[in-house]
Amino acid sequence: MARAWAAEHGHFLPPATAVGEGGFPIGVWAKNQRAAARKALLNAERRAAGENVPVAAGEMSESRLEALEAIDPGWCPLGWDVAWQRCFHLARAHVEAGGTLPTAGGELIVQGEDLGAWTAAQRTGWDKLKPAQQWLLETTLGLEPAPAEEVPARPSRDDKWRLNITAARQFHAREGHLRPARKHVEVVDGTPVKLGSFLDNTRRRADKLTPQRRADLDALGMRW
Repeated sequence: MARAWAAEHGHFLPPATAVGEGGFPIGVWAKNQRAAARKALLNAERRAAGENVPVAAGEMSESRLEALEAIDPGWCPLGWDVAWQRCFHLARAHVEAGGTLPTAGGELIVQGEDLGAWTAAQRTGWDKLKPAQQWLLETTLGLEPAPAEEVPARPSRDDKWRLNITAARQFHAREGHLRPARKHVEVVDGTPVKLGSFLDNTRRRADKLTPQRRADLDALGMRW
């Protein structure tokens, strides 16, 4: 199944929701194999450092690790998540085929991944990447960090509060109450706001709110 999926997609980095032939949950299977491989690699490093680490349950054998690496050497990225590795692989394949990476979202969708948005995020978030990721982007894709003027400023605490209270007012105006589910996300002018989490966190630090902020929430029927 892994070989067939890699042959069709050009890599073995399926998302967790991926389904293979016959309905086989290849994405979940790959996720479990990565966990076992990482456990084996971590334990190998500890043994090399002189620790007495017994073989643990769920630790992938060397022969299975080699079999999966033969399918795709980058199938189990270490140090960053598989979603980044998948987008990098797709971007590299696009460039190697003679394509040019876009600089904005929505211009190039490959296997469900918005490579334009991903490319822009790498350039503006360059300082958050690991040195190895920066090296891969520079040497393989020819990407460089975005100029300082293109990097969006981090929102201040006041900016975050204004966005959250706007989301609360919008929800209240539509629903007539302020009791969203804990995982509810309210979209404000295209920006997703985790309103349920915001309200839960606000209750926990209610004693630290300014009188005005507490009054703003009281006006919406906030349950403390």
